[in-house]
Amino acid sequence: MIQSLTVILLYLVSLPLFALTLARQPHKDLPPWAICLSLVATETSTLTIVSVPGVAYLHGYVFLGLAVGYLLGRVAVAWWFLPLHERGATSIYRYVGQRFGTRLQKLVSGTFLLTRLLAEGVRLYAGMIPVSLLCASIGYPIPDIVLLMGIVILTLAYTLAGGLKAVVWSDTLQLLLYLGGSVACGVVLFSRSGTDIFHAAPMFTAGLPAFTNPFSVAGAVVGGAILSLASHGTDQLMLQRCLAAKTLNGARTAMIGSVFVVALLFALLSFVGVGLRALWPDYHGAPDALFPQFVLTLPPILRGLLVAGILAATMGSLSSAMNSMAAATKSDFFPKKTLSLRTATCFWAVLLVVTALSFSHPTGSAVVFGLSIASYSYGATLGVFLLAMVGHSRDEANGIAGFLTAVVVLAGLAMVRIDGHSIAFPWLVPAGVLATSAGAKVFSQLRRMGFQE
Repeated sequence: MIQSLTVILLYLVSLPLFALTLARQPHKDLPPWAICLSLVATETSTLTIVSVPGVAYLHGYVFLGLAVGYLLGRVAVAWWFLPLHERGATSIYRYVGQRFGTRLQKLVSGTFLLTRLLAEGVRLYAGMIPVSLLCASIGYPIPDIVLLMGIVILTLAYTLAGGLKAVVWSDTLQLLLYLGGSVACGVVLFSRSGTDIFHAAPMFTAGLPAFTNPFSVAGAVVGGAILSLASHGTDQLMLQRCLAAKTLNGARTAMIGSVFVVALLFALLSFVGVGLRALWPDYHGAPDALFPQFVLTLPPILRGLLVAGILAATMGSLSSAMNSMAAATKSDFFPKKTLSLRTATCFWAVLLVVTALSFSHPTGSAVVFGLSIASYSYGATLGVFLLAMVGHSRDEANGIAGFLTAVVVLAGLAMVRIDGHSIAFPWLVPAGVLATSAGAKVFSQLRRMGFQE
């Protein structure tokens, strides 16, 4: 256990130094490949590393099927959404403000901030658990709040010191770490089970009622494409990295390239999960407990590497979240320089610790739970962006009505059950888009009828 902790401590010391060193290099622009890797590190997290092997154990390579939809969505983002935003822009929601007005801009931005706060609180708490268990196993239990504050303070330090550049470079290093850890897990599985780990597993599943299966062909490809269109086309967290590219072509390269890297990560983690079916065919525990239990059986140094990889995923998404939330807060709510980026970053860091402490782990797969939560806000946000892009009306009241209609409809869908199953997360986004369009059109017609009378 001491060896494992040594590996983790070396990681915690070296990461900020490497990130700050790279961030202070004389070149002004971030290369597309670094932005690409940062995008992947931002969209993946501890939930991805912990949950995907468990899902693969039960269902096969279904996240690879989802990546097919992601590819279609990101191509659309690269050609249709990226040109809408200025290179170096602080907030992507300024586009909504330019089209409709500042009230709708603040409403959409506020939704992003609230959703991101909840999502990152879940990720932060999940990333703390392996370290807490490791410390407790050697007789040195550490209170949750101490670990949470330690992770946040360390992440906050290099985020404040190096800005977006340090965040991108740290994301790149962290992604490489847990990609390497995933490969090492595959090697260990092969050494223990041989070729038994190489067996067929599906990329898509069937058998559930329509619109309740996220990994069906339609759910993964069609729903996944629309979900990716929303997550990477309307989320400050993702687009902020692309806007740091020097050229539009560089941003497009990073955006499209990211789907192949995330597919590689999904493939590696899914391979571990499918391989564990050969090693532990009688496992009946919680899906999210499968991978942590496997990590505890690894050699000490590799165990430390994997826990460091989980920390890397946590800190990568955390640094990205704090940076983007601070930028959106300042640009959308305090545009006249009454609030510094450093103050905004510290504010969100404190709220993230509070949110993480109040987190209660959901039943089922945490990564599916996280995607479901995000999808409830993505539907309304994508709907507003599409109204701004293709709609003829620039009436802010219509846009607000459409957005609020989508929020109400999605809240109602959260309570819908089909044969005991909830609506699958890939279908929540298109539902939100349709509700936004319908709400804006109905409100416009009602106003027109009122004026005529």
